[in-house]
Amino acid sequence: MRILVISDIHANLTALEAVLADAAPFDAVWCLGDLVGYGPDPNECIQRVRELPGLVCLIGNHDAAVIGSIDIGSFNQEARAAVRWTQRVLTEASEAYLRSLPEIHVAGEVTLAHGSPRQPVWEYLLDTRTATQNFAYFSTPFCFVGHSHLPVLFQMNDGWRHADLAVPEAMRCYEMTPRAIFNPGSAGQPRDRDPRAAYAIFDPDAMTWTLRRVAYEIPAVQERMLSAGLPDRHIVRLSAGW
Repeated sequence: MRILVISDIHANLTALEAVLADAAPFDAVWCLGDLVGYGPDPNECIQRVRELPGLVCLIGNHDAAVIGSIDIGSFNQEARAAVRWTQRVLTEASEAYLRSLPEIHVAGEVTLAHGSPRQPVWEYLLDTRTATQNFAYFSTPFCFVGHSHLPVLFQMNDGWRHADLAVPEAMRCYEMTPRAIFNPGSAGQPRDRDPRAAYAIFDPDAMTWTLRRVAYEIPAVQERMLSAGLPDRHIVRLSAGW
């Protein structure tokens, strides 16, 4: 079985379509949140994700901000501007779908969250100390998270007191050893200095994880963002992956 694990699409339909084409065939899709925010295609991305097979989809912090579930006061100026733009263009059907999304989901041996198992919508797992603390908040062998836009693996083996951090190599198939937290990176706005869309393939039968990257037509997305009047910073960063 092949499960496509994707996160942080951020209203970037061009990147999403590139990921879907590159990942095919797959049997199911687990989307870890932030369908909207930053990018120019919120309604189109929501509709495309809803069509995918075996879908499990979570709410992210930008999704929650757009529907008014969290205060955008802690967002930076550009992110607030993107949220307000998205609110203006979001259809009723898209808003209703975002409101239906759960914060956390358990699928067999995997707990799914956007940010972390401890704080599913907001917390970033960026360091081993925070990751180590979060192992107490899920009981499954594995946890998949997004939010940081960085492909990363936190491993906590039996007898260890602290989690280890590793950055998976693209296209390398990893045998998954309990207990671990995996992040597939961002499809729509990578921040690891690699502008290619990031995603992962999870095989629950073989218990393997493969990080993948795929190039997409970034200028086309930037042009749509420019036409929509979205913040320049978000437009520029797509080209450099930061």
